[in-house]
Amino acid sequence: MTVLTLLPTRKAEAWRYADIAALSRVWDDLAAPEEISVAAGETKATVIDTLPPSGIRRIDVAVGDGGLFALHCLVAGVDYGRVEIRATLGRAAHFELGGAILGNGDQTLEIVTETIHAAPNGTSNQVVRQVLAGKATGTYMGKVAVARDAQKIDAAQSVKAMLLDRSATANAKPELEIYADDVKCAHGATVGELDKAALFYMASRGLPPEIAQRLMLQAFIADAFLGMGDDAAREAIEAKALGILEGLA
Repeated sequence: MTVLTLLPTRKAEAWRYADIAALSRVWDDLAAPEEISVAAGETKATVIDTLPPSGIRRIDVAVGDGGLFALHCLVAGVDYGRVEIRATLGRAAHFELGGAILGNGDQTLEIVTETIHAAPNGTSNQVVRQVLAGKATGTYMGKVAVARDAQKIDAAQSVKAMLLDRSATANAKPELEIYADDVKCAHGATVGELDKAALFYMASRGLPPEIAQRLMLQAFIADAFLGMGDDAAREAIEAKALGILEGLA
């Protein structure tokens, strides 16, 4: 995820599902990635719930030994939106990602990550949830790279997508590149629809269908924000997500 001078095509892996036409309109004015440095032992957190005019937010973060960086983001409300992060972790450093993609109409929305475990004993956890309606396309592409001497790494990725319409598309591409031999790395990806049996059960208990669906989607998206340490920030981003969800259902 380095700064590019030429407009990418879908042949470039990181842009495989991107809206290239929308990207071409903002590419020349696209800012360089925001650089964040987390000192050894320090903790920093960033919340993204609004995208810039370009629709693209890029972050390049270096986390020092024993440091922690947490990013929680809501990607919604734009025709083309992308949150892109490259995190390089020192010894015993941790990276936490919680992301929600909420799409409708013809929107194309993406979360793209590259997590580099450059030293031993690091950890990372990435949770992404997508709810897509209409002809929207939601994409998560996440690469975890473990350097040759970075032993004792524990990295996890969980990606789940909920399709409200059969015309919507969810893409999930978790990727592992491991050169150490004493690591614990896992990833999982699922795409599905609302559980009709659960909806029927809730209806049989007197809950109106629209409320049952709302509660199920709210619980589904909440997974992305469980790791937020700031309760007020978590409640704010969950409330904004819920407002968008009501427009999708």
